[in-house]
Amino acid sequence: MSGQAARGPEAGRADAGSPAAVPAVGGRAFTGRLLVVGDLATDVVAVHDHPLAAATDTAAHVVLRPGGAAANVAAWAAARGAETTLLARVGAATAEQHRTELRRAGVRAALSEDPDRPTATVVCLVDATGERTMLNDRGAGAALGPADWDEGLLDDAVRVHLSGYLLFSAPGRDLAALILAECRARSVPVSVDPASAGPLAHLGPQTFLDLVHGADVLLPNQDEARLLGGHADAETAGLRLAQRTGALVVVKRGPDGVVLCRPDGTVLGRVPAPKAKVVDTTGAGDAFAGAFLAALLTGALPVPAAEAGCVAAARCVTHPGARPT
Repeated sequence: MSGQAARGPEAGRADAGSPAAVPAVGGRAFTGRLLVVGDLATDVVAVHDHPLAAATDTAAHVVLRPGGAAANVAAWAAARGAETTLLARVGAATAEQHRTELRRAGVRAALSEDPDRPTATVVCLVDATGERTMLNDRGAGAALGPADWDEGLLDDAVRVHLSGYLLFSAPGRDLAALILAECRARSVPVSVDPASAGPLAHLGPQTFLDLVHGADVLLPNQDEARLLGGHADAETAGLRLAQRTGALVVVKRGPDGVVLCRPDGTVLGRVPAPKAKVVDTTGAGDAFAGAFLAALLTGALPVPAAEAGCVAAARCVTHPGARPT
């Protein structure tokens, strides 16, 4: 495999994060570790109050922030107090920087270093409403695959979360299949976030569903739910998707909160989003996923877990960047 890691994930497993201060839902103890697999990136966040002016300058507030959907989920789960490990692939030149940032966030870093490709970079263009449009160079993340896997990562994991970005490259699809198979053998539940409607449409809804067969939780936003469920109404699409997959489908609807759809075709619950002053919506869905999964690790039921997720998402949108502050 071209660009095979110079330093494998087992090297990063010793990088244990510091304990987070945020209590678990209801004060219950965590049952084990969350393993998150997928993308880590450097985000270039440009918040602009006026529409982009073609062929000239547009004033903006520009900051660099750590990002990547999987890394964001891991950071928000750790912020809730969950023991969390992230498996990702980064460029060798910035690997130690990202290990330090993950350690600071309380995440154990299992990072493979790519000697040939840089760490992924995402340009997030954020308009006056807080809505973001992303330009994505996946870099080393697109090469994350079976060569980066260490089955020992599952030894203390009680839940695994896969970023949908894994499925947008051939090595990632192979890795996802390997992890799903090993999780089935160990009876470890798996959640998947479809990640992004554009690449998902290119991949194809049926291909995606075939690849994630066996996942017990799907976490689409409303555009992804419409695409996967085949209906213009996000809730109806979520119900169809839950029936089709046998998974709990949690549809993230931005300021309208979330709806939880059961495989029997009924709504388990609807959770409103707390009011928040929106600055940047980048990572809001990741924040929801991290807090939601962390709550499940305490034994919380899905609806209270979704309430915790909505609180985290509301916190996320109040500042530029996708990680907890």
